[in-house]
Amino acid sequence: MEFVDAMPAHAGTATRTVRPMTVARTAPAPVVDPRTAGLRRYEGGQLVWRVQCGDLISRERAVTVFVEDNQVVLVSPPGETARLTTGQLGQLRAALNEAAKMAER
Repeated sequence: MEFVDAMPAHAGTATRTVRPMTVARTAPAPVVDPRTAGLRRYEGGQLVWRVQCGDLISRERAVTVFVEDNQVVLVSPPGETARLTTGQLGQLRAALNEAAKMAER
């Protein structure tokens, strides 16, 4: 493809060849649930979700979710009990959903 440039200060014309632009193709970014925005972080190069919760005697704890070898790993807090509010349960559900999608790739 060629374009002709007319320069008003010059009597002649110039031509230049224009190559088609190439666009790098990347995989689409995963859809991130807004409920997990504050839960996701990288720890040691691993994407981890930490959902805050409590235990049976109301101490602050966290449920951890991550993907390893195409499997979703769910780590309960010490004592193996997690008491979640409705909001925290929604966050856990969203984190598990995102992790499941990552594990499927």
